[in-house]
Amino acid sequence: MTNAHTVASLVAELDGARLVRGDGATAIDAVEHDSRRLSPGGLFVAVPGFKVDGHEFLSVAARKGSSAVLVQADRRELWERIPEGPAVIAVPDTRRALSRAAAWSYGFPSRELVVIGVTGTDGKTTTSHLLTSVLEAAGAKVGRLGTVDVYLPGEHGEVENRMSTPEAPEVHRLLRRFVAAGCDFAIVESTSHGLALQRLADVEYDIAVLTNVTGDHIDFHKTFEAYREAKALLFEALDHSTEKGAPKVAVVNADDPSAHYMLSKTRALPLRYGFEARDADVRAQNVHLRADGSGFRLLTPQGTIDAEIHIPALFNVANAMAAATAGLAAGVSLPNIARGLAEAEGVPGRMERIIAGQPFEVLVDYAHTGDAVRKVLEVMRAVCRGKLMIVVGAAGERDPGRRFGVGRAAAENADFAVFTSEDPRSEDPAEIVSEIARHATAVGRVAGQDFIEVVDRREAIRSALGRANEGDVVIIAGKGHEQSIMSGRESIPWDDRDVTREELARLGYSQP
Repeated sequence: MTNAHTVASLVAELDGARLVRGDGATAIDAVEHDSRRLSPGGLFVAVPGFKVDGHEFLSVAARKGSSAVLVQADRRELWERIPEGPAVIAVPDTRRALSRAAAWSYGFPSRELVVIGVTGTDGKTTTSHLLTSVLEAAGAKVGRLGTVDVYLPGEHGEVENRMSTPEAPEVHRLLRRFVAAGCDFAIVESTSHGLALQRLADVEYDIAVLTNVTGDHIDFHKTFEAYREAKALLFEALDHSTEKGAPKVAVVNADDPSAHYMLSKTRALPLRYGFEARDADVRAQNVHLRADGSGFRLLTPQGTIDAEIHIPALFNVANAMAAATAGLAAGVSLPNIARGLAEAEGVPGRMERIIAGQPFEVLVDYAHTGDAVRKVLEVMRAVCRGKLMIVVGAAGERDPGRRFGVGRAAAENADFAVFTSEDPRSEDPAEIVSEIARHATAVGRVAGQDFIEVVDRREAIRSALGRANEGDVVIIAGKGHEQSIMSGRESIPWDDRDVTREELARLGYSQP
């Protein structure tokens, strides 16, 4: 909270809001949607959830001394029984109002930063990290809110929860923290869930970046069209954000079929990048792929320059183009773009090499869709001198199509696969693993010869490492940077990187 706020000033900010009980002069000193975090003097926003309705906790908010509650007009039978005490504000949609109230409570911090939103099925995190380095090479101060971490200059903290985009109060709290730290830019990984659920509705974007759109998260969005439409909300937001003295720019991957759709949703200046598309403004040519990175020539409207990145794979060259194009949109010079790309460190859990003195390569990667698994295997096939092996699974309570995707991708592109558990949640992990294996069998792969099923993830990693010989490559896929496994309702501490190091040590390998 940047200064004193009142109920009346909040009502004035919210579309369709009316004060149905209480005094408009009542002060509000915090905004919260989780009743467990409430403190006296705050505003409780009652949001209908997928499993729990926040309106069921209005009495808790009153007991904890909330100065006001924000309720949904169509839940009248629930909010009319609120005990005396808090002011009551009714709105048509409390989820939408939560976003606005959060931005209001922190003084609309995104109006004080150049905000760059990055969306796409794959590559958001890598692009965001590369772009951070590009902007810092130009002398800018950057804050980054991402899937893997929250970043401030001099600070680097891993995200502790499993939510890909935090709820609006946390988003705006972090943006206010970026402003207080003197940041010039905020990079916000803008997921389809975060956009569709209005968590980012009051972030005022200046540059939007699309990496790609493939079939994922259909479990949540139900159709590909709805998934794409959710991502397009980022581009629509460019037309409604505050003017900050710089042009609004839409950066898209011109090689992706959804690029034109995204550009059709905004009046912002278009900038396209790509390998193949004729209308690309930024291209990469003369690409030289290596096991430890790639070199390429970057062709842009500002000229041509040689560049390199220290993370492998052609798809990471595409991510580098996305970062370079966003850098151009932000006014960064070509020399600083090239320097920023070259100085960028790898992303935790993205093609991360595990080195313990073993004579074979081991990489931990976040790939958890068929397309992503296929890409990782294709990349490592080009540099693998022996057998290419993968440990991979699929999450429970998510699009069942992922099981088909990872099973086929592993069967068609790896020499040997270990199918294992990932995040089973309420589903039977053994059944998930068996389903993946059935998709491998369907394309002619033989159990015991081309793949095995090992439900326990540690045992699966141990089995793959134990089979590896000199020149082989073992990829541990699906978890990447994540710090837990979701089993039932329990969050079990877990890190593929730590477990892999432990299992390598059991085999007699230690850090050189």
